[in-house]
Amino acid sequence: MHHSETESGAWIARFPGLSRLPDEIRADLVAGSQVVSVPADTQIFAPGQSADNLLLLLDGTVRVQQRSDTGREVFLYRVHAGESCVLTTACMLAFEDYAADGIAETDVTAVAIPRRTFDDLVARSPVFREFVFTAYSRRITDLFTLIDDIVFRRVDVRLASRLLELAGSGDTVRATHAVLAAELGTAREVISRTLSEFHRRGWIEQARGEVRLTGREGLERMVRAA
Repeated sequence: MHHSETESGAWIARFPGLSRLPDEIRADLVAGSQVVSVPADTQIFAPGQSADNLLLLLDGTVRVQQRSDTGREVFLYRVHAGESCVLTTACMLAFEDYAADGIAETDVTAVAIPRRTFDDLVARSPVFREFVFTAYSRRITDLFTLIDDIVFRRVDVRLASRLLELAGSGDTVRATHAVLAAELGTAREVISRTLSEFHRRGWIEQARGEVRLTGREGLERMVRAA
């Protein structure tokens, strides 16, 4: 991210919903926000903090999770490059404090839009308002799907799906049983038991802190059949 791109607002082109902004609004957005960099593993927000900046991610991923009363972590969603954080949006619109943790999973570069700029543009610009609410409604739909998964879908199917997602085009997932349990909102023992079954079927091999997919077709078949 070059400094000139920061000042010129070239980053706006990364967000299709913002590229239609009228020049005047665009200039105000660029002048009223800044590009920030955060190293991996930084806590970006925590429960009880007020939401002071809407982050639009340019590079990296942010993991949003909630901790239950018993101390179990439940993964809610990831924010990827080109996206904004729906929880931040909700807190800024409702003037409420965060109720979850946001952690930089990688080094992150983002545009920080302070509350004053956010409030001003939501009030003045239909295009900016549409950008905010489109992202918001899309993520709310995702969260309902997550609730549906947790309540109704079998853990083995969800784990198979998550392993495929985390592996991407590769075949290695670097994650402990505890991390996978947090991702799926279940107990570590359940994950260990399910992975043992996947191993028995020849779908995966396990090493310390990683899972290698050796039978991707079997995992894909299980997800499709569910």
